Amino acid sequence: MPQPSIIVHGGAWDIPPDRHEAHRAGVRRAVEAGWAVLEKGGSARDAVEAAIVVMEDDETFDAGRGAFLNADGQVELDAGFMDGADLQVGAVAGVQFIRNPIRLARAVMEKSEHVLLIADGAQRFAQKMGFPLCELTDLAVPREFERWQKLLYDRTYSGRQAFTHGDTVGCVALDRAGHIAAGTSTGGTPNKLPGRVGDVPMVGCGFYADDEYGGASTTGWGESIAKVILARLSLHHLSQLDDPQAAAQAAIGVLQDKVNGLGGVILLSPDGRPGWHYNTPHMAVAHRTVGMAEPVVRL
Repeated sequence: MPQPSIIVHGGAWDIPPDRHEAHRAGVRRAVEAGWAVLEKGGSARDAVEAAIVVMEDDETFDAGRGAFLNADGQVELDAGFMDGADLQVGAVAGVQFIRNPIRLARAVMEKSEHVLLIADGAQRFAQKMGFPLCELTDLAVPREFERWQKLLYDRTYSGRQAFTHGDTVGCVALDRAGHIAAGTSTGGTPNKLPGRVGDVPMVGCGFYADDEYGGASTTGWGESIAKVILARLSLHHLSQLDDPQAAAQAAIGVLQDKVNGLGGVILLSPDGRPGWHYNTPHMAVAHRTVGMAEPVVRL
């Protein structure tokens, strides 16, 4: 019987020292929430959702509450979810007033015939599925209103600069049945154009899972990640190298060398071995599997 395993990330960026502990604590809580599901024999799907919801509800991260504001001062959220057992996929992009977009992405996967819903269409689907709507103030925190005001008139700012400050969240889990699931959730980049969509809800870019090859979740400058299809690329390297850490390093090497990209990736092999790598100053990561008294947490 496969041994359950779970890995989460809280974003790849230049995390300032005064926020290190919040990031460590946040990914620890997330991985423990997912591990609690797996330990009881729960599914990888449920574990991924549980872990990501914890981070979406934690204003430390750029996902759900605490997300960046776009150029209009609004929050637009993206999320993607995939089950490696049958390659089912669900994703949402540009959704507003939804507290936990990862749950909505899962609903798209399980309760619609579609792969991706966006903006108003995703919103209407959410209401049809009974998702409660929240207010802008439930998602946008004072820190981000202040950042938005500073960036409003900064004509030198670019999306690539966001990875001095930004944190998409993600999770990959393996359950006792041998199934892998992966998910990623984000508020995008600060001061982005309304309607901008990065890598996160694009299958193969922000997330990917296949029981045969493993699972991956990415974080970083979405425009660069999308160009190299980073999540699927990392699993290609894993299939060639049979070493999750080496595969993660190889994939980030391509991201950097081909498109001067910035980001990170977390991986699980089909038998639950973890790997992660990034080319930003920091990436908050936590991992747990059988035989560990507590999770490994890295920053």
